[in-house]
Amino acid sequence: MNDTNNPAHDAHHGAYSLLVAQDGMNFIKIEIDDPVPLGRQVLTAAGMHGDDNYSLFNILESGDFEDVRLDEQIDLRRPGAERFIAFKSDRNFKLTVNGSQVVWGRPTISGADLYALSKPADGEAVFMVVSGGEDRQIEREDDVDLAAPGVERFENAPKRHPKVVIIVNGTKEELPAPLVTFDQLVALAYPGQPPQPGITYSITYYKVASYPHQGPMAPGGSVEAKNGSIFNVGRTIQS
Repeated sequence: MNDTNNPAHDAHHGAYSLLVAQDGMNFIKIEIDDPVPLGRQVLTAAGMHGDDNYSLFNILESGDFEDVRLDEQIDLRRPGAERFIAFKSDRNFKLTVNGSQVVWGRPTISGADLYALSKPADGEAVFMVVSGGEDRQIEREDDVDLAAPGVERFENAPKRHPKVVIIVNGTKEELPAPLVTFDQLVALAYPGQPPQPGITYSITYYKVASYPHQGPMAPGGSVEAKNGSIFNVGRTIQS
């Protein structure tokens, strides 16, 4: 029976197109002719041996992970039967992502995989919910430990810009955002001393993120700093 309402079904070939990943969120596309294959058939079609060392999950439209036993039939004609993830592991770790129940077959999960699971909007990041403390913003290059007791929770929320530590006249200073202006640097170099008539300021910078990476900054100018950027701020008092 052909079900043209199922997006996994390829009417031209009479096959069912599936996306299958192993140990992460990098999917490959496979095709299966059987509308109700066994779990191990899905693994074999994806190039895995289909033995009992694997755990297989169907990622539902809701984002929840549904356990698929290897000798269990999967109806590919039903909605939400297009994406599968397999782990070669004898232990699974539970977590929630935006309220969806996820089961992960490794003791760590990469930030990149969390972003693929949670799909944050522009201006959002993935956060690990910390009970009684400040939630931790996850970066794509992070590896997050899932082996600690309890179920880790992850939620999307507006992105926080990490503080940037720079050096101004030999003193470490924290910026709330990477962009720093001429006036901000003067205020950091000479706190509590507002500009006065007859005083001129000069600034040179080194190792900044923006281009050029070093040079003089003109009054009214700005640069994008990074951790370790150096600023020398001088002033001249004219008599």
